[in-house]
Amino acid sequence: MTVNNHSADITFFGTGEFAARALFDLAASASQAITVQIVGRSEARLAWLRTAANARAVLFGRPVRTITRVCPSFDEESITRVLKESRPKVVFQAASLQTASVLRGADNAWSQLVQQGGLSATAPFQALLSLRIARIAEHVLPGIHFLNACFPDVVNPMLVAAGVRVLSGVGNIGILSNAFAGSRNVREPGRVRVLAHYQQLGVWRKVPQERAGTAPRVWLDGQEVDDVFGAFADVQLSPEVAFDISGATGVPLMVALASGMAWRGHVPGPLGLPGGYPVRIDASGNMSLDLPEGVTAKDAEAWNKAFEERSGMTVGPDGHAQYHGLLREKLQAHDADIAKGFHCADVEIAAQRLSALRDRLQAAPALA
Repeated sequence: MTVNNHSADITFFGTGEFAARALFDLAASASQAITVQIVGRSEARLAWLRTAANARAVLFGRPVRTITRVCPSFDEESITRVLKESRPKVVFQAASLQTASVLRGADNAWSQLVQQGGLSATAPFQALLSLRIARIAEHVLPGIHFLNACFPDVVNPMLVAAGVRVLSGVGNIGILSNAFAGSRNVREPGRVRVLAHYQQLGVWRKVPQERAGTAPRVWLDGQEVDDVFGAFADVQLSPEVAFDISGATGVPLMVALASGMAWRGHVPGPLGLPGGYPVRIDASGNMSLDLPEGVTAKDAEAWNKAFEERSGMTVGPDGHAQYHGLLREKLQAHDADIAKGFHCADVEIAAQRLSALRDRLQAAPALA
């Protein structure tokens, strides 16, 4: 039986693999008393997530309680009702119109386009529900901490350009920063600081002797590491998605925000910036960059933005999302209008147009 009309400290939107990983790790690790609400469309899926999360909390002796809420449609009325009734301190938004399966095969022309041109091809799908939920959350609960887990390196700048507040994302840079710290067995916050973009994850899926290109920037105890690939040659990501780390990266941040504690770590898309950065939050949940000495916020943003300028999507000062490089060329070959980009406030229209292209390409075989 699904529990309704119950207050929560944290509300999750989405029931996919990423959300499940974050939920299960939170249930097994949080030492503070926290109620988590999971909102999704499938009652059967929600029943499993609730059962497994509550079982894990008992197994590990954690004061975490998981409740669920069926929401057949993520429309404005339904989202408003959920947030008014639960009144969470934190919203963790992981519901997307584009699943991670697009990265797991290239048997159709759409998957091939995304894998060759970059995940930014899916940005309108990733942003649509996040923008809708963020707008409602800000209206219903001003000051709420909104975390967008859907492609935050690129989507969070879109959300801010569309006029909503977003605290940060989770994952991506957090995968690498924690992997690097784990490699050196560094436990103290702030000793390892990293600048990294989501596009840099792929190289760590290769064996060490095949790694090349622009490495993340890493500082250890205030000193920048000269040869990042060499220094962390033992770090190895899975060939596909890295949910076993990425979902977990959001847990300490969510717990801190829900419990009113300070925290220091790494997040993608903080305050709508492109790419990933070291950050800190105070006990009130105010976030700021935690950059190494000598690195300015302007320099860090430009370094991250350069990845999407080579091939991907950036957001201009006027709020226009523009495709670049190989991704623009791939889109241009299929639909010249889509390749021109769109204003971030019009993401629903952009997603509709892109959906028609996706349907057409998914029905076509990948090119040899």
